[in-house]
Amino acid sequence: QPCANSPQHLGENAHFLRLLARRAKAARQLDGSVVVRPQMADAPRITIVIPIYNEEAILHAAVVDLRERLKPLGWNYEIILAENGSKDRTVQIGEELAAKYGDSADGQVKIISMGEPNYGRAMKEGILLARGEFVICDEIDLCDADFHKAAIEILASNQADLVIGSKLAAGAEDERPLLRHVASIAYSGMLRAALGFRGTDTHGLKAFRRAALLDVARACLVEKDVFASEFVIRADRGGVKIKEIPVRVMEKRPPSINLFKRVPNVLKSMAKLTWAIRIHG
Repeated sequence: QPCANSPQHLGENAHFLRLLARRAKAARQLDGSVVVRPQMADAPRITIVIPIYNEEAILHAAVVDLRERLKPLGWNYEIILAENGSKDRTVQIGEELAAKYGDSADGQVKIISMGEPNYGRAMKEGILLARGEFVICDEIDLCDADFHKAAIEILASNQADLVIGSKLAAGAEDERPLLRHVASIAYSGMLRAALGFRGTDTHGLKAFRRAALLDVARACLVEKDVFASEFVIRADRGGVKIKEIPVRVMEKRPPSINLFKRVPNVLKSMAKLTWAIRIHG
């Protein structure tokens, strides 16, 4: 489904605004679905997609800090904040950041909004709207520039088409509460048992070659908490070259949704995911 709102503040250049408006109009079919067009000549090399939900406490500082840590790398990039159903000032702060950082040649920030709490849909829309050759899927409470650099080097040297930052791989440092670490291990075990998952982690940090994974993103049927898992598993089953690298996970704030409250929804989503992969195909 299309996003509810297009980006609000995309810079002061009137020509650029008109170009984006034409591009957005051309990118939607009569049924409302998103069509990803070929890269434009002015497209950034890298797109960073960050789903956000009720993040007023850390959003501004996290984006500013990320931009500062990316500056020495000299990248041509854009950041897409994929908001989904926030009830605090997240949208307003995102719009302020988009207005402040509207230069398409200097780490442009954009915001889209789903209008409902749906992490998976937000991530998928962000991926489909990405213009970069390489796409990084990040988390606002992680924003790991070390992973960004390592992943882009792997992609650029054609070692892989999808890089996964695993918090469970050998050498990883998971500094989250023990209960969350155990839950991640249990979830990955469920994926292995139900769907033959061959890796260690599907959630969290990912980077990929846009052209190689767009069809995978389009094919994903399940949203919310397990979109990332479907994305990775479909990529693996489709023969995409995948490389896991260990990462250090140290969150900036407690999860926005209580772990135990998520369990029933995750179980339901797991059933849908199993249907989508095993039966629907």
